Amino acid sequence: MITSDWLAAFAGDGKVSARLADKAGIADMLEVEAAFSRSLAKAGVVPAEIGEMASAEILAAKIDYDQIIASAMRDGLPVPGLVGQLKEQINPKLHCAIHVGMTSQDVMDTSLLLAIRDVLNDIESRIVDVVGELDVLGGRFGRKTIMGRTRMQAALPVSVDHRISQWAFPLRGHLERLEQLRPGLLKIQLGGPVGTRDGLKGGENSIPAFFAEEIGLGFAERSWHTNRESLLDLGNWFSMVAGSLGKIGMDISLMSQQGVDEIGLSKGGSSSSMQHKCNPVGAELLVALSRYCSVHCMGMHDAQIHEQERSGVSWTLEWLCLPPIAVATAGALRTAMELLEGITDMGREGNS
Repeated sequence: MITSDWLAAFAGDGKVSARLADKAGIADMLEVEAAFSRSLAKAGVVPAEIGEMASAEILAAKIDYDQIIASAMRDGLPVPGLVGQLKEQINPKLHCAIHVGMTSQDVMDTSLLLAIRDVLNDIESRIVDVVGELDVLGGRFGRKTIMGRTRMQAALPVSVDHRISQWAFPLRGHLERLEQLRPGLLKIQLGGPVGTRDGLKGGENSIPAFFAEEIGLGFAERSWHTNRESLLDLGNWFSMVAGSLGKIGMDISLMSQQGVDEIGLSKGGSSSSMQHKCNPVGAELLVALSRYCSVHCMGMHDAQIHEQERSGVSWTLEWLCLPPIAVATAGALRTAMELLEGITDMGREGNS
């Protein structure tokens, strides 16, 4: 997690950070609780008017965020404090339609996916923009040549278009992988206290279907409380996207070296002691963010092991690792777009 303000501005992404921030997450949890109340009504577990009234009052509740933080420090997660605040504010006759049959993990996992759905839509759009900018560069400079290098040694000349195509091809593949990833990832979590759905009062089959419909996520045939494969796939996907951008950053860093001079950049970073320098900070950042995602992705692999019916350890590790990967990937895409838009030339004069 980035704690420095300047580093967050440089390497992070304000939009994705805001979407994954606490207040947005609490709003998502309220949406989940409200959708569940409506689902209970649709399944006939509670009267229709009770479910609708409970849903409306959940969404209208005034949440004390400081109190949420205080209770989360005690409970290890925010849901018990959130449900407590809801029941304090809402008429007791509606309590039968609030959180009955759910557990904290149902709320947190489902609300996370509401945020992830929005984040993925944003990141997908950014990948498309980066690929589009690479196509523009190919149109401008693709016919020129540069020296192809293997093991960082001069090999044989290649076209600029060849180099650019090697940058774009993996990104197009990530867009295809995302379409394959979404259906298995964006599903409700609803398993109850131990993942068996036994607390749904006879609505074990109908309530999850209604819940998926109400919250706008896919139906899950069973709880995935301890099966975190889809989130691991997500972490891997983020890391692969960042890695492909890191490849672009590494190549541009090497192409911009004095004596190589195979790329022109409109801007760079200054040095405090060497006024002649123009450091390729954007390109360097892409490499750093790729490695940052790789490190946190290892934590996601460790977090796959959830003991028995729920893990406090692995679940917490997942919270610590996944959001930073998402933010860093978004930051890398923002940086890549700025870097590519600032390219003024590729290849050497006279090579076209």
